[in-house]
Amino acid sequence: MLAVGGVLAAGATPAAASDPVGFGPSPVVDEAGVLGDRLGEVEEAIDRAADASGRQLFVAFVDEFENPQAASEWADQTAAQNNMGKEDYLLAVAVDGRAYYLSADAEASLDAAKIDGISQNDIEPKLRDEDWAGAAIAAADAIGDTGGGWGWGLFWAIVVIAAIAVVIWLIVRSQRKKQTPAGGADAAALPLDELRRRAGGALVQGDDAIKTSEEELGFAVASYGEVATAPFAEAIETAKAKIREAFGLQQRLDDAEPDTDEERRAWYTRILELTAEADRALDEQAERFDQLRSLEQNAPKELERVAAALAAAEGETGPAAERLAKLGGAYTASALASVADNPAQAEDRVAFARTELDAARTALEQDDTSEAAVHIRAAEEAVDQARLLAQAVERLEHDLGEADGAIDAGLTDLDADVQTARTLQDPEAGPLAERTAGEADAIRTARAAAGRDPLALVRRLQAADQQIDRLIERARTAQANADRARARLGQSLTAARTQVQQAEDFIVARRGAVGAEARTRLSEAGRLLAQAEQLQTSDPSAAVGAADRAASLAGQALELARQDVGGFGGGPGGGLGGGYGGGRGGGGDLGAILGGILIGGAMGGFGGGGRSSGGGFGGGRGGFGGGRSPGSFGGGGTRGRRGSGGRF
Repeated sequence: MLAVGGVLAAGATPAAASDPVGFGPSPVVDEAGVLGDRLGEVEEAIDRAADASGRQLFVAFVDEFENPQAASEWADQTAAQNNMGKEDYLLAVAVDGRAYYLSADAEASLDAAKIDGISQNDIEPKLRDEDWAGAAIAAADAIGDTGGGWGWGLFWAIVVIAAIAVVIWLIVRSQRKKQTPAGGADAAALPLDELRRRAGGALVQGDDAIKTSEEELGFAVASYGEVATAPFAEAIETAKAKIREAFGLQQRLDDAEPDTDEERRAWYTRILELTAEADRALDEQAERFDQLRSLEQNAPKELERVAAALAAAEGETGPAAERLAKLGGAYTASALASVADNPAQAEDRVAFARTELDAARTALEQDDTSEAAVHIRAAEEAVDQARLLAQAVERLEHDLGEADGAIDAGLTDLDADVQTARTLQDPEAGPLAERTAGEADAIRTARAAAGRDPLALVRRLQAADQQIDRLIERARTAQANADRARARLGQSLTAARTQVQQAEDFIVARRGAVGAEARTRLSEAGRLLAQAEQLQTSDPSAAVGAADRAASLAGQALELARQDVGGFGGGPGGGLGGGYGGGRGGGGDLGAILGGILIGGAMGGFGGGGRSSGGGFGGGRGGFGGGRSPGSFGGGGTRGRRGSGGRF
């Protein structure tokens, strides 16, 4: 059997072992060649994770780990070589070696339990199925998860990507059709400032065109009915949708988030396209609209209708002036600024409408219905604006009254928040509570003054309330987390101590066979257990996390140690008793070697025996500092990263 095994081994192609790798522009290294045409999918998933969470994943697929061979050491060394930082994560996979490790900085935002969960639940099942790309994508998705399903950061990232994709498609389509944006010039050839100016002008013109068209449509509906004017209403809705999208892009350009020149150019170009599409939607119906308006002359009837509307408007404009004067005695000029000249403007529109209606009557007396229609339409627009101006004063009076009531309710709520904040343990709670109480007193004083601006006071209330609410929510969440952590801390510590002790007992008794990876896991587990015990009073949440991580690592160490021991007795000569140390191959010697007890005679002395390759002190398996020498003294360097992994 041994001979056959030797022939088979000699005939197999050895896997290519890889030293720690370096990363270039791509966050993926695939020396094993397992990703193929799915490399792009992996890179896209990594980009999504970085955009959503700020966490950057790197992925390395090799055949075997080499220099060092332990997965954790290989991954951590690769991370160090590539200057990976606090939010850089590395997934290292040895495809033929069937081992992997997810390495993270010791201060990474993802805690140990989360790293373990990603390794065991997201990565390892895919690796067992040899779905290499799927494992990397699952790791990226899990690392990029902000904790609330689709976080806003991810949502807006997808929206921006989709918008840019649409813009690029539209530009390509436009170039294929040899079209130019509004303004008669190729947008790509225009300076960015000129493109911005044209986009702003197009937005204003498009918005005005819609408002004018809506006024025209209202007149036509009154004259001809909704059925006949339905196509015009549909055209206006189409144009409004285009303009809304264009204003949305402009808002994105105006917000506090910085945009690249490429994004700005693409969005300005899209604004020009959208406003042009809105104009076309209206223009396509303009001729039909004019034809409808000229089908018959309704001038006499329309004159009577608009005259009646004017009389109603006159009944509103007079009270508006009285209402505004009354409001001026209670509120500041800033509170009334938006309607300060509304009564005067309304009276001006009424006077204009009277003049236009008189002109329409004169035209009808002369049988000039076309001229009459022009004056009637102008009068109608003036009447509509007069009523709008007068009604705005009435609406503001109502809004100011509502704001006064909201201040009283808001102050009551703010006082309750101040009392709550004063009871919190958060060090920021006390100072913020006093500042908020001072702001509440200032708002009360302003609220009682004869001249006040309730809307401005409501905004101040909202700002103070939002600030203290955030602190209360944060403190309550922290307290709840601490309470939950204390409730399970004893259980976590007991489990960690038990698991660490079991792993330590197993490895110590079999240290002659146990390699570096299992020992590394056990060492880290012990460190985390000590950390958990130290933090159990000051930070129970962190203590639970450290204890859980320690238990997990100790379990991994135990499993790795069992694998090492399981493969310890094989090799040339039929096991340790047949090939190591000459004449001391009995069962007791084998157990002693397994336990790391026999160093000299059992290993062939200082240079003697069949396996001593160099002779003298330090040869073979014995001596100071040798490979698995149980008598060695000293340890590895301080570990700056942590992680989770194993075999699959």
